[in-house]
Amino acid sequence: MTNTDDSALRPTRQRRAVVAALQECGEFRSAQEIHEVLRAAGDNVGLSTVYRALQALADAGQVDMLRSEAGEAVYRHCSDSHHHHLVCRTCGRTVEVEGPAVETWTRAVADEHGFTDVSHTLEIFGTCASC
Repeated sequence: MTNTDDSALRPTRQRRAVVAALQECGEFRSAQEIHEVLRAAGDNVGLSTVYRALQALADAGQVDMLRSEAGEAVYRHCSDSHHHHLVCRTCGRTVEVEGPAVETWTRAVADEHGFTDVSHTLEIFGTCASC
């Protein structure tokens, strides 16, 4: 079922709380971790509400979602510009990086095969200097 109104973007109390928790964390976090942060702060938001809020925010481009190496969906409040992520496997520290070579390669591969309206994601996992 497609949502034809913009209720998915409505700034509900729960959605605002989820965004605030993501902004406070600064790193990629799972829905369960965000739920724990909210509960610890005394916010009585259900886990299913957190999942729905995160999905709506990701669909609207207001948060970034990626799959961790373990396959879990994790979320982060990021900048509006196109970027990629360098993520520490140990502590979760995340750095937004630009990848002009990736952009050039993506366009070339798409052109070579006759594709248009191409999008892509690139996540780089490693261990940061602190870990």
